[in-house]
Amino acid sequence: MPMYILGVTYIYDNISTYMAGIYLGIADAAFVLGYGLGYAVGSPNLRPSFNHSSEEEVNDNFLLWQFNWFVGFLFATLLAWFTFFPFLCFPHRLPGAHKPKQQKEKEPLAFYKKLKNMKYGYNLQDLFHALWSLLRNPLLMCYSMCKATEALATIGAAEFLPKYLESQFLLSPSRATLLTGIILVPGSALGNFLGGFIVSKLKMSSRSQMKFIVITSIISLLLLILNIFIKCERVKFAGITANYEGTGSLGNLTAPCNAHCGCDRSTYSSVCGRDETEYFSPCFAGCLASKHLDYEKTFYNCSCIKHGLANADSEADPIDATSGKCNTKCYALPLFFAFFFSSIAFSSSASIPITLIILRTVPHNLHSLGIAVTYTTLRLFGSIPGPLLFQLTASRSCIYWDINKCGDKGRCWIYNKLKMMFILMGFCIFCKLATTFFTLLAFFKYNVSRVGSKNAKKRSKK
Repeated sequence: MPMYILGVTYIYDNISTYMAGIYLGIADAAFVLGYGLGYAVGSPNLRPSFNHSSEEEVNDNFLLWQFNWFVGFLFATLLAWFTFFPFLCFPHRLPGAHKPKQQKEKEPLAFYKKLKNMKYGYNLQDLFHALWSLLRNPLLMCYSMCKATEALATIGAAEFLPKYLESQFLLSPSRATLLTGIILVPGSALGNFLGGFIVSKLKMSSRSQMKFIVITSIISLLLLILNIFIKCERVKFAGITANYEGTGSLGNLTAPCNAHCGCDRSTYSSVCGRDETEYFSPCFAGCLASKHLDYEKTFYNCSCIKHGLANADSEADPIDATSGKCNTKCYALPLFFAFFFSSIAFSSSASIPITLIILRTVPHNLHSLGIAVTYTTLRLFGSIPGPLLFQLTASRSCIYWDINKCGDKGRCWIYNKLKMMFILMGFCIFCKLATTFFTLLAFFKYNVSRVGSKNAKKRSKK
């Protein structure tokens, strides 16, 4: 946090107001790319795989996994230290920084101009007094909540989007996670840089930056709404969304055709039958034989699969089912990717203008404390509750849970695609609406303050 708080303040204090957007945009883009790089490097060590039954070998494997995790963490820490030492060579003020400072001191504060002439000491009482003054600044708090809602949407999407892609577009977990990273990381980095670049090149005032935030938020919101109409048709799932050819009942995987198999519900290995119906496992499809053909497992003599065209293998045996999910023949993934990527880019482009407005909202001696209040608000209302809220809402879209013999609920095996779509898009749309609301509220407060200051000047002249 000292890097994010004091680094942003140092950059802003040593360059001109209109160049700050480009530098802060590059810094934010580097932060997002570094986050994505760390996630990519560390993801192989997230879950250890134990393939041996020996307790000693399991312990050795676990220790090796711990060692690999620690080496990666230590390497990242050393890199951070190597970047720290060059910072020691920088002076307190960069050469020529006094001119931008004088220009910024002449600029009118966006709100609460009475804070400009207030002096604060270094004791605890002065800290609380300064905090109370900042918390009473509506413009600062509105844009702190904008930062929080943006973080809530991004972090929540990072938690929920892989599951959505895996279920909606029938992707493998690794590919769904990879696409999530491609959507969120480059999209956020591109948006951060372009947002800072545009407001700097156009030399936008605080008022213009507020309009820019509203426009980008509305565009992002419209792109999210378009994603609601991009979906794939649901595949029939035996025992969950469809019965077993007129037998059995919904919500029960066991039917007369597989009752004699004694299938285990804790082992999920979906197969697609020739009747274009998905089954929980080969056992629940009533399959009695299997083969490995061309890196694909095929199943034969399945008592629950009675209809559909059966293709013969190289040995002229009719194939009843193949491993994996049924192909929905849905080609909407590129369109979804384009819309969601663009939505993230437009949403992230508001990040740097929000930071610049916050820095213009508070006087020079309270810049660091103002950014600290912003990050505290972001954590309390965005980063911390985001994953928790998405986990709780994601559980509501689950159709079938992994329940062991003791009755304990484990992970979700099957999701309702329609509910998942409404949860993901609804949550992101709510966050964008909240960002737009807080921006419009800040815009209203800003205009009221300007009208009030103009009326005060007229009274003083009279």
